[in-house]
Amino acid sequence: MTLLLMSSLLSMKMRTCKARVLIMILSVIFGAVSFSCAALASGQLNNPYPEDEGEQAVLYESFSERPKHMDPAVAYSSNEYAFISQIYEPPFQYHYLKRPYQVVPLTATRMPEVIYLNQKGEKLGQGANNSDIAFSDYVIEIQSGIKYQPHPALAKNFQGAYEYHQLDKEQIEAATSLNDFKTTGSRELTAEDYVYQIKRLAHPKIQSPIAEIMKNYIVGFDDFSKQVKDKPKTAVRDLPIEGATSLSRYQYRIRIKGKYPQFIYWLAMPFFSPMPWEADVFYDQPGLADKNITLDWFPIGTGPYLLSENNPNRRMILLKNPLFHLETYPSEGEPEDQQKGLLADAGKPLPFIDKVVFMLEKETIPYWTKFLQGYYDASGIASDSFDQAIQFTGSGGVALTPSLLEKGIQLQTSVTTSNFYMGFNMLDTTVGGATEQARKLRQAISIVVDYEEFISIFMNGRGVAAQGALPPGIYGFAEDETGINPYVYDNQNGKPQRKKIEAARQLMAEAGYAGGIDPKTKEALILYFDTTATSVDDRPRMNWYRKQFEKLGIKLVIRATDYNRFQEKMRTGNAQLFFWGWNADYPDPENFFFLLYGPNSKVKHGGENASNYRNPEFDRLFEQMRNMDNSEQRYRIIQQMQEIVRHDAPWIFGFHPKNFSLFHSWYKNLKPNLMANNQLKYTRIDTAARAEKRQLWNNPVFWPLALVGGGFVLMLIPAVNAYRRRAKEPNL
Repeated sequence: MTLLLMSSLLSMKMRTCKARVLIMILSVIFGAVSFSCAALASGQLNNPYPEDEGEQAVLYESFSERPKHMDPAVAYSSNEYAFISQIYEPPFQYHYLKRPYQVVPLTATRMPEVIYLNQKGEKLGQGANNSDIAFSDYVIEIQSGIKYQPHPALAKNFQGAYEYHQLDKEQIEAATSLNDFKTTGSRELTAEDYVYQIKRLAHPKIQSPIAEIMKNYIVGFDDFSKQVKDKPKTAVRDLPIEGATSLSRYQYRIRIKGKYPQFIYWLAMPFFSPMPWEADVFYDQPGLADKNITLDWFPIGTGPYLLSENNPNRRMILLKNPLFHLETYPSEGEPEDQQKGLLADAGKPLPFIDKVVFMLEKETIPYWTKFLQGYYDASGIASDSFDQAIQFTGSGGVALTPSLLEKGIQLQTSVTTSNFYMGFNMLDTTVGGATEQARKLRQAISIVVDYEEFISIFMNGRGVAAQGALPPGIYGFAEDETGINPYVYDNQNGKPQRKKIEAARQLMAEAGYAGGIDPKTKEALILYFDTTATSVDDRPRMNWYRKQFEKLGIKLVIRATDYNRFQEKMRTGNAQLFFWGWNADYPDPENFFFLLYGPNSKVKHGGENASNYRNPEFDRLFEQMRNMDNSEQRYRIIQQMQEIVRHDAPWIFGFHPKNFSLFHSWYKNLKPNLMANNQLKYTRIDTAARAEKRQLWNNPVFWPLALVGGGFVLMLIPAVNAYRRRAKEPNL
């Protein structure tokens, strides 16, 4: 009986195992079929975005580093401007299409009325001598009816009092984000908001990076700064500042010292955007800063977009401001803009995009892959992907590779208004000073540091070797052969050709360093290069610099350090050679020549003249040139200044980077604008074309899945057969 029971149980167990095997096989087949059906239904299994965004006017971009500041009084870097320039509106902006760059009204009704005054405050004519102009009044009128984005700081209750300006302890403890304040409000933009922002710039607690500069220009700025240094930020609202006055609800005046035509460029920067006083009152309540509920995290502006999500560890989202005022796409530009289709949207209301999604992407390869799949609308080109994207033509030009052309991808290139250079510390006893010996040493080094080679090796050819202090696109940059640096290059049929090594060696001998030997030590001359290049990836570039100096017999010692220590060395003048760069704040030569102006010396005056260069004639010409309107006389002075710095060589004029950007065919209204940061409102996306291309490029391929499934089934067959054979064996 027991034996019979055991046999029966064993038989049942084997039948159960057989059933399980069968079920497992069927599950695999069913799962594969179900997966395939789902894939066919969705069409894009790899889509990283919600399905409902597919047909919407959403722009997809990326960021790799969290913007530190969203307060326009403090923000001063490109990754911060990428966001705040879409949110805040200064009174003026750069015309999107016109070149040369032209400042036009944004919230202002027209360009400012500029009134010149003498020392007594008497009005002068427009043709007055610069020496007679003691003050310039900029009278600015803004449009009526412009409103701020919906924001809790502007919310009011039924009694007309501000809803969230007197939060109690429980309300603050319960809040984790700005979104926890459910009620929002708005109000009209007024001239007083622009005046209030100028007062904020002056407050020491704000720590605006342009405060020191504005002390030199805005009347009473320095005195106001001293007056409010011990007061809370909100106190500036009720205190007057001499240089900024509200004349009416829609008109205000800024008074600056002397004549400074470049001030109009400052008025197109986010620093001079309006700020409602209610924002400071709301954000300055104790306890909110501990939860990152601050103006630096949640901005408030009148621009086309508002920041709806600030999650720097994942994504940041801009949404169209529902209260944005009427602004239309430009109806004129350069002659070729019509042919390029850049005026197709002329007169249409801005912005065209309803939502902008910035995804965090720290690695270039996943980002590049998503771009090729159509999940990013635009892309830069990392070194790893350069050969996949770009090919050089026989004439030395660049073009897209066939694979990218097949996708309809557009290439946009532009030389940036930036200057990167290797600087000499002019206070140094070896490479500095105005002696003929030191000058010839600097000129010799300038010849052998071959930046054309540097651009080719380390930048994939994405740059232009500099011929002086000014980059292309800045007034005074000479396009013809007069713009060639004769101390470093020979003129070969109107094109610069770097001088031969023999010319540099001859200069070394004339400087007293024949063969690179220091006459004091009778050994190779040793020079020190301070840098922040501390990573393993930086070593090839540092080795390249060493080899350049070795051409002259000079031993270059690399002193790598962190950025804080590097800055300290620059402030105290303890660096001998260094590498630095500058991006244009505005398209005027003053913004570059001031980097070499003696009174801006970093060591002596704490300015931006990192080389501590001083030439009395250059300084005199700078003072004459900086406040002039553009004219033939100003152009001639600029060329004289270029000649002086080329001869003195306080910099090894390095290079101007060249931007290479890729855009999908559905990305419309493309035109590089190196001055404007608010380009997003002009962008239009052909969503239907994008959806079609994404579908084409991301169709699921099922045969590998079927192959794997079939292989798995084949692997199970021997096991099933073995099981059947055992099942037929007699039970013992």
